[in-house]
Amino acid sequence: MYKIQTLNKISSIGLENFPRDDYEIATDINNPDAILVRSADMHSMDLGESVKAVARAGAGVNNIPCDELAAKGVVVFNTPGANANAVKELVILGLLLSSRPAVAANKWVAGLAGKGDEIPALAEKGKSQFVGPELKGKTLGVIGLGAIGAMVANTAIALGMNVIGYDPFLSVKAALALDRNVKISDTLEGVYTKSDYITVHVPQTNDTKGMINASSIKTMKDGVRIINFARGGLVNNADVLAALASGKVAALITDFADEELLKCDKVICL
Repeated sequence: MYKIQTLNKISSIGLENFPRDDYEIATDINNPDAILVRSADMHSMDLGESVKAVARAGAGVNNIPCDELAAKGVVVFNTPGANANAVKELVILGLLLSSRPAVAANKWVAGLAGKGDEIPALAEKGKSQFVGPELKGKTLGVIGLGAIGAMVANTAIALGMNVIGYDPFLSVKAALALDRNVKISDTLEGVYTKSDYITVHVPQTNDTKGMINASSIKTMKDGVRIINFARGGLVNNADVLAALASGKVAALITDFADEELLKCDKVICL
């Protein structure tokens, strides 16, 4: 019987692929043959000699010491595209939230509770506080045109946006999946200088860590809106917060919450 250790909660639907007559699956397990992981950081883990494979339930593997495992002959798998559509939908939500202050508007309207029959008139009067630009006709820069980035680009085209994509490792499969109206830039600067909105969909590596920083922000359009649902380390929080304070950046939408980000009303952390 093979033993599989799970480092994060793994969907029961996925675990059903391992017949219990052949596999033992648990979080606390001795001498596992394989490890299933989502976001848990494995870099400081002391893996025993029994481990033969590590599988990442997701695309990115920056939380796994791939080089170290390769040297030991341990195979690392990932699952690119498995949750691509779900992330795409969240990114589109992020684009909308960055434009329309729906969260702030909801909180304001909730504060009208108790005013009874006055609420409709007060809500109508107060709505002018919560305005924002339409997505249609604006330019979205998509950095990384893999499974998620390509879906985001195509959906943005369907919403009437202009889309500029950048991916030095663009595969033939991904290229064929792109809407023909998506323009490809040869450089990051080509995306930064022309985009009203920028969304990042790249792994975190030594080359991409902190890629959204003071230097790159300086080349962006005034009032740019940044969406990051890829990796927290791609964005230098201090630099973005400074740009938000100056007005250079209009909004940051991310699902990588941080104490300093939560203190800024131009940031929405999910």
